[in-house]
Amino acid sequence: MRRIGPLLAIATLLLALTGCSRAVEGLARPDPLRAPVAFTDDGYGIRAGFDDAPVEVEIYTEPQCRHCADLQADFGDQLAHYIATGQLAVTYRPLTFLDTPPATYSAAVVNAMVEAASPGDGDAPATAGPQFQRFVTALWTHRGAAATPTEMADLARAAGIPVPQVRRIAEGAMAFDAAGASDANFGFLYDIDPVEPGTPTVYDLTHDEKLDVYDDAWLTSLMSS
Repeated sequence: MRRIGPLLAIATLLLALTGCSRAVEGLARPDPLRAPVAFTDDGYGIRAGFDDAPVEVEIYTEPQCRHCADLQADFGDQLAHYIATGQLAVTYRPLTFLDTPPATYSAAVVNAMVEAASPGDGDAPATAGPQFQRFVTALWTHRGAAATPTEMADLARAAGIPVPQVRRIAEGAMAFDAAGASDANFGFLYDIDPVEPGTPTVYDLTHDEKLDVYDDAWLTSLMSS
C-alpha cells in the first residue's frame, strides 16, 4: 500500500509529459509538416493540402502572367496558412501559353514545380503543402529577370523544400511535358469559363463556382463561408 502514492505521482507526471490533456481538451491541430503534396489523377495538376480539407480550390496560373504574380504576392502567405492548418487544399493547374519558343521560361518554372512536388530520394522527406505554396509564391513573385535554375533552387531552399528536390531543381531538367499539361489544363479552364478563360482563375471546387479574385476579400469570404 505504501507504493500507491509514488505510483500515482509517476502516472500523473507521465500524463503531463505526453500531452494527453490536449487530446482530452480537443485541441489537437493538423501538423503542417504532414500536409501532403500530390499530383492529380490526370497528371496535370499538383494538389497541396490535407485530403479532408473542408475547402478546395483550383488555381489556373501562368508563370509569366503579371496578374498571377499579384495574386501570389497578395494571398500567398494566407494560402500557405490555410493549407498548414488543414482548412484548405489548393490544386495548381499551370499553363504555359506565354512561352514563345525557343524561349520556354514558363515550362522551366512548371518543371521546377514538378520536381518540388516529386518524392524525395530514399528516406528523404517529401515536400509539405505549406513549403510548396511558399515556393510557388516565390517563383511567381521573383523580381528582375527570369529566374535561372540555380535561382529557382535558392528559392526552393528558402521555402523549405527538401534537399534532394532542391538539387534536381538546380539541374534544370525539363522532363515534364509542360506544354501538354498546359493544353489539358486550358481545356479544363475553358469548361469553367468559355467566355473569359484567362489567368489567374481560382475555381471553388467545394461550391462549384469561379471566384472573383479581383475582390480583395475573396479568400477571407471563401474561408468563412
